[in-house]
Amino acid sequence: MSALSLEAGPLAGLATRLKELTGWRLYGLAALAGALATASLPPFHALPLLLVSFPLLLWLLQGAGTAKRCFWVGWCFAFGHHVPGLYWISVALFVDIGRFWFMLPPAVLGLPALLAVFVGLGCLLHRWLVGRFGLGPVASLLVFALCWVGMEWLRGHIFTGFPWNLIGYGWWPVKPVLQAVSVTGIYGLSLLTVLLATLPALAVGANWRHPAAAGLAGLLLLAGWGGWRMAGQGMETVPGVMLRVVQPNIPQTLKWDPNAKLNNVRQTINLSAADGWEKVTHIIWPETAIPYFLQAPADGNDSAVLAQTVGRIAPAGGLLITGAPRAGKGADGAEHYYNSLFALDAGGAITASFDKFHLVPFGEYMPLRDFLPAGINAVAASSSDFSPGPGPQTLTLPGLPAFSPLICYEVIFPGHVARTGENRPHWLLNLTNDAWYGNSTGPYQHFAISAVRAVEEGVPMVRAANTGISGVVDAYGRVTARLGLGETGHLDAALPLAAPVTPYARFGDGMLAMLMALVAGLAVLTRRVG
Repeated sequence: MSALSLEAGPLAGLATRLKELTGWRLYGLAALAGALATASLPPFHALPLLLVSFPLLLWLLQGAGTAKRCFWVGWCFAFGHHVPGLYWISVALFVDIGRFWFMLPPAVLGLPALLAVFVGLGCLLHRWLVGRFGLGPVASLLVFALCWVGMEWLRGHIFTGFPWNLIGYGWWPVKPVLQAVSVTGIYGLSLLTVLLATLPALAVGANWRHPAAAGLAGLLLLAGWGGWRMAGQGMETVPGVMLRVVQPNIPQTLKWDPNAKLNNVRQTINLSAADGWEKVTHIIWPETAIPYFLQAPADGNDSAVLAQTVGRIAPAGGLLITGAPRAGKGADGAEHYYNSLFALDAGGAITASFDKFHLVPFGEYMPLRDFLPAGINAVAASSSDFSPGPGPQTLTLPGLPAFSPLICYEVIFPGHVARTGENRPHWLLNLTNDAWYGNSTGPYQHFAISAVRAVEEGVPMVRAANTGISGVVDAYGRVTARLGLGETGHLDAALPLAAPVTPYARFGDGMLAMLMALVAGLAVLTRRVG
């Protein structure tokens, strides 16, 4: 990375001292800066800390000297970022720590270490580009933001992808700025976020005021446009639809307990049949709320659960939409298991189903199973892995606008949650079970990520979570109904109307490519500025 001018700027002295750090002080401060960046994300949203963490990273990269040190500074920053940001994954292992104790170190340290490689490589790429083209300070920051988001995008796609805690999610509570994702998607908002966050790094030279003013003006313009987009958009709803979203709040330790399963379903039924049931048109239960194979040959438990479910709470003329596992023969003739969604009418008939298509590695299936010792199973599966469904679908059910069902984890993938064109849905439905993660930051992050999909696609999101957070989010990201984490109950809510098709829904990451090309063009124009 080219040296920023150290003349006259208010932070010149600090930058000089940081540039001289070596050894554990260099790498330790990089990790601390990454941890600060984590606080900008849900549920804390301490966005101003990005104005500290990213300049620290850039100044430390200046002092790294060699390419090897540059990589490790970036790696340490990302490792410090992901350990506190993803610690909640390890909470799931404590549901049965006797079986999964050996996965604890990989979950706590291994995954962050792997994800940190992306940032390390991004810092190496940035160093090479700056040196190869002799970029000045302003162009250097522009290119750094491009490298960061390029690696975020790669992390979200390679090896099935894991686009969790993208830096742009920090804007979730700032709805006017969040509207940017309707055009560029969350990756584009991440790009703009890094551009803004790195601006204080210019305050080491004499010419920092103009870029800072430009960044502030850009943020105000973006927020103004977002406010204008939301202005006049009331809470219009779909006529004749009243949803009851049920949150049974069943602990994961009891969810699959053979002695508790039937009582769990009865509890969910009772919540569904609470006061006001006669005004409800459709009832929605969370992921695997029915812990039986609905399409398996009926035994005593299966038939009893199904009869109680449809006989007591499926509204007349309406539907119960619920998660449940499914077993069936695959094209290979073997028995396959699916994490599925079912729509049941008042007569007990299955009117529609959907199989989860983006499964959780190590949670619902074991990657490279053929190379693993016998007896090592995925956390949420038995001796047999779940199989994936065919992909996003648009379901059309009686009394409801067409919707795209999403089960748990698959809601986190930008641009892969709904079909486009004539099959575009009018809303998204996310069934999930975050009981695995207890009272950690994970469920808060998951809810925010899910809600951002609504703004990207321009359609409302309805979310039913076993232990929370359940809710209804309109097409502009506003929460119209919500049940908090750890609450037991239900919420009755009308279904918000969809917004016009967004640019991101129409063109996907093509909009991100256009934004990145624009930023790259600015880098060329400002090559010697600074």
